[in-house]
Amino acid sequence: MTTAVQWWDRYQVPLYVAAIVLGGVAGALVPGIAPGLTVAINPVLALLLLATFLGVPLIEVGRSFRDIRFLGTVLTVNFLIVPLIVFGLSRFVADDRGLLLGVLLVLLTPCIDYVIVFTGLAGGEKARLLAAAPLLMLLQILLLPLYLLLFAGSDAVGLIEIEPFVEAFLALIVAPLIAAAIVQAVARRHRAGRVIEGFMASAMVPLMMLTLAVVIGSHIAAVGGEALTLLRVVPLYIAFLAIMLLVGLAAGKVSGLDVPATRAVMFSGSTRNSLVILPLALALPTALSIAPLAVVTQTLVELIGMVIFVRLVPMLTRKRQGRE
Repeated sequence: MTTAVQWWDRYQVPLYVAAIVLGGVAGALVPGIAPGLTVAINPVLALLLLATFLGVPLIEVGRSFRDIRFLGTVLTVNFLIVPLIVFGLSRFVADDRGLLLGVLLVLLTPCIDYVIVFTGLAGGEKARLLAAAPLLMLLQILLLPLYLLLFAGSDAVGLIEIEPFVEAFLALIVAPLIAAAIVQAVARRHRAGRVIEGFMASAMVPLMMLTLAVVIGSHIAAVGGEALTLLRVVPLYIAFLAIMLLVGLAAGKVSGLDVPATRAVMFSGSTRNSLVILPLALALPTALSIAPLAVVTQTLVELIGMVIFVRLVPMLTRKRQGRE
């Protein structure tokens, strides 16, 4: 078992690429599996986050709440800088209301779930990012209607529902966090808890592969059906990732954050809450049916981007650390 864990830890990035390809091929060739894979997304993601939370001593999360400099940087990047960038990018699809709403919904909402996993894979400060998750969730619920009012008009605000945000927060953050706290408490006194911790730690790479394959496989067929229309948003999503990579790096430097915290800011600013936003987009009127597909397209672009970021972010921050 140890040898297998060492092997997939060493080759995790190629394995993630293989999982993306496998999910895409399966979803495209057998579109009938999409509903089942869609149902599996949240349970698989919850398991992945449980494994992540078990790798973070929860006492460190409590201490991270007191890191005002890091929290301030993450919130500034996500709720002041990102909206300005998104407004500029969204003007390229302002003529298509469905695409516009899809782009705005997904790019204006920072990720609170698998961003923690990718941050950890890149050597970032995942405990501090986990501590920021409740604030990120609360502020996006409060501010998204305001951003939509400014960027898309008053009638767009009436299309927003809070329930998907609350359900996702409870299922993907609160429940795995409570489970991790219980396992960590048991592990201090009983071997069974330590066995669970060890097993989940060794399963991180396979769980990430499963998550990537399930998410890609569940949506690739639907996206393919509107490929020509959705091609308009792909360059916008790629541009967003590239811009936010540099913005996060600069924000970390200006704020005087250490390298792990800077990496966390780079991932937080770049990753979006697509899996939470998707139910909201699906609830839009039929005339705007392209909006959820625009959200899904962002997920596909982002997941490929995150696999690249896992290698690229450490390279950029190591260079910065070397200069310092």
